Amino acid sequence: MSTHTLEPQVRRASLLAGHWAPLPVVLAGTFMVVLDFFVVNVALPSMQSDLHASDGAIEWVVAGYALTSAVLLITAGRLGDQFGRRKVFSFGLALSTLASLVCGVAGSAEMLVAARLLQGAAAAILMPNVLSIIGVAYTGSDRARALTAYGLVMGLAAVGGQLIGGVLVQADIAALAWRTCFLINVPIGLAALALAPRVVPESRNEHASRLDVTGTLLVTAGLTAVVLPLVEGRQHGWPAWTWISLGLAPLILGAFVAHQRRLATNGGTPMLDTTLFAQRSFTAGLLTQFAFWGGQASFFLVLALYLQAGRGLSAMTAGLVFTILAASYLAASMVSEGLLARFGPRVLAGGALTLATGHALLLAAVAEVGVGGSIAALVPGLLVIGAGMGLVIAPLTTTILSGVDPQRAGAASGMLATTQNVGNALGVAVTGVIFFGALHGGYDHALQLSLAQLAILLVAAAALARLLPRQSPATS
Repeated sequence: MSTHTLEPQVRRASLLAGHWAPLPVVLAGTFMVVLDFFVVNVALPSMQSDLHASDGAIEWVVAGYALTSAVLLITAGRLGDQFGRRKVFSFGLALSTLASLVCGVAGSAEMLVAARLLQGAAAAILMPNVLSIIGVAYTGSDRARALTAYGLVMGLAAVGGQLIGGVLVQADIAALAWRTCFLINVPIGLAALALAPRVVPESRNEHASRLDVTGTLLVTAGLTAVVLPLVEGRQHGWPAWTWISLGLAPLILGAFVAHQRRLATNGGTPMLDTTLFAQRSFTAGLLTQFAFWGGQASFFLVLALYLQAGRGLSAMTAGLVFTILAASYLAASMVSEGLLARFGPRVLAGGALTLATGHALLLAAVAEVGVGGSIAALVPGLLVIGAGMGLVIAPLTTTILSGVDPQRAGAASGMLATTQNVGNALGVAVTGVIFFGALHGGYDHALQLSLAQLAILLVAAAALARLLPRQSPATS
């Protein structure tokens, strides 16, 4: 018997509205979440100038979003199972719209960071419930088409985020400048909110697991104990509290792991399915995911600052520079699954090394031209970086999940998404220490050191990817 129940009146409304009517509504939420993460990159310099924000505040604009979305992601998925996926999706949509509005009217860096933390929480509520709604509303080939559309929207929002941000900042509509990067979400969110009750069917899990509040609090405290001192420590001269916080972080995270194991042993429902770690391939996959994503958000951050604050490019021109990378990313993504089927995890290792090579080429170009010279010098490195990303992002998820029992795919997917966001948050914090700490030597010098660190991280990701099996029993 299915554990998904549809409320009769909403089911009828959904059928009357059309089979595909729910899809654009839930994908509007997906577009908002992904756009929120990427659109800010080219707007950061103007934000910093307008709000007189510190370097740490700018890091928090990116890292804070990833942090709150990471720690709340799995819990939010369970909220949808328990209280109704459409209801929780609509709540996340309303929260995201409100947070976007607050970001757009923020009068201080502190207010902007607080609103970004709220945006991250809204993203955590939205994303798992979008996938759950698609999984319930569509079956067979229709589900495959819906998931393809989901991936396409994510890709377009991610790839186009920088360009959209540049266009909005450059257009300076109503003298709002960077604020339009957030305010653009408000009409989208309001429209989706108005349509959701009419076209999105309600569903819930009759056997939904209980929430692990203690686990959520522990992992939030543990990750914050790492990110907070890394972001704030340098500009405050690394006071004693930063070292105390970093020292406490392993203890708090250790307590989280012990709590998860205790819950599992006693028949409870922990945030993480700890039995998955018994599979070497899954553990290696999570470590690869962490290492790879630890260099993604941070790269976009430091490149945007170099292009605008260092080279003096406008937001629009910087956005166009990012499209160079986007073009090769899309091209590589189109062939990545075919290459994975033929060569297995070697594609992931090769993609990570390709990305590391791109960082090395970009480093060499920046060392040659500094903050002047032609942008053309950066093109080879950017093209190789985009290709490396395209060879890794989708195939990595496919490879890791292929080794997981289908009955546990949901738990594994949640852990993968959480690991991705944790990697982004910690990556911004660590690379931020290097980049902002080296600014005394100029933006070109700071970018070179950051690229060297990111290249080393990617070599580690390539080594970890070699531990993944070519074909797992689950797919045989």
